[in-house]
Amino acid sequence: MGQVYLARSDRGRTVAVKLVREELAAQEEFRARFRQEVQAARQVGGYWTAPVLDADTEAAVPWVATGYVAGPSLQQVVGHDHGALPERSVRILAAGLAHALEDIHAAGIVHRDLKPSNVLVTIDGPRVIDFGIARALETVTDGGLTRTGALVGSPGFMAPEQVRGDRITPACDVFCLGSVLAYAATGKLPFGAGGSGVHALMFRIAQEEPDLTGVPEGIAELVRDCLKKDPAKRPTLVQVLERTGAEDTVSDGRSRDPWLPSALVAQLGRHAVQLLDAEDPEGPGAESGAGPGPGASSGAGSAEASPEHASASASADDTPPIPGRPGGGPPLNHLPTAVAGQGIQTPPPLPPPAPNGPGQPQLPYGPTP
Repeated sequence: MGQVYLARSDRGRTVAVKLVREELAAQEEFRARFRQEVQAARQVGGYWTAPVLDADTEAAVPWVATGYVAGPSLQQVVGHDHGALPERSVRILAAGLAHALEDIHAAGIVHRDLKPSNVLVTIDGPRVIDFGIARALETVTDGGLTRTGALVGSPGFMAPEQVRGDRITPACDVFCLGSVLAYAATGKLPFGAGGSGVHALMFRIAQEEPDLTGVPEGIAELVRDCLKKDPAKRPTLVQVLERTGAEDTVSDGRSRDPWLPSALVAQLGRHAVQLLDAEDPEGPGAESGAGPGPGASSGAGSAEASPEHASASASADDTPPIPGRPGGGPPLNHLPTAVAGQGIQTPPPLPPPAPNGPGQPQLPYGPTP
């Protein structure tokens, strides 16, 4: 949807600022939907999502600022850093995501694009980002052809009703939750990757049963029920919580006991140190405020976030490249996007600085379509 920048509020809080691409900003229908979705996203509360702090949907370059979450995406953790998670971790992941979706649905929003790159992994528990963005993108026009109601989402994690263009309800997010849990438990997509083509993948989602080989027996039935073709036959989020067996383990945005393997906890600790280094006010570009960094992605597809998260998107199966820190230093891995806080200093309603300008780095994730 655009580029994401690491920034600070006037109170010194680290935030993520997502700028809308110029071609989208030029479409009044998109602006109207974006305005509506940002307003709804402001109402999302709870501990399991990234809160929206501020926004200017009327600016020449519309933007939205969210809380900054210091943690990699589930896609990064499973696909690159660690591999499949153990059953206990997946159960607690399911409970945290169910809580997040309850909060999102309570605000009248259906996420529509829940996928591993939109789930940030922290030591306390998972955090969901980019809710509401997919719906705004449904209004995008391309070459004068209105795409309202067009297919929006990530093919490997879409629900059958999205593939068919049917009415979308909260049950859509339950199906996507099942796909995310299957991926977390096995490192594989339940309907296969897109190597055989997107259309073949969509056919499997709409018509065939998921491949849950490798999903632990203790959660396989829950995952299978979430992946029912008929939305009415999927469990509710309350039922998902009950069936995780972890509803008493998670509360107030955290798991009471460590929920991740020790090696992954250690890795998250090292990642936190990198983030502290990146936020060093004495570091390179400190005097120039928020600005873009090298290698930022502006494509559509997936998102990542962290402590109060910040996220963006790339493609259904790809993780965007992670840029290095301007002026040297370690790469800023997994800077996520989230919604949280107040008192954001309003960015000027002008186009962002040139991609190679000085200042804080762009978040390593391109916005989600």
